[in-house]
Amino acid sequence: MKTKQAGGILALLGVAAGAFAFWKYKTMPQEDKDKLHAKINDAGKKIKEGVTDVEETLTEKYNRVKEMASKKADRVA
Repeated sequence: MKTKQAGGILALLGVAAGAFAFWKYKTMPQEDKDKLHAKINDAGKKIKEGVTDVEETLTEKYNRVKEMASKKADRVA
C-alpha cells in the first residue's frame, strides 16, 4: 500500500511542478520566452548532431564487422 501512496504523491508533485512551470512561462516577458526558445532549439540541434554521430559510428563499425565476416566466410569456403 505504501508504494501506491508514494507513487500518488510523486504524481501529484509532478503535476504541481508542471503547473508551476506553465504559470512561470505564461508570466514571463516575451524577451525571456525568446531566449528560452533559442536555448531549447540549440539543445535540440546538439542532440540531433550527437545522434547522427552515433549513427554514423555504428554504421561504420557494422560495415567493418560485416566485411570481416564475409572475408572469413570466403576463406572457409
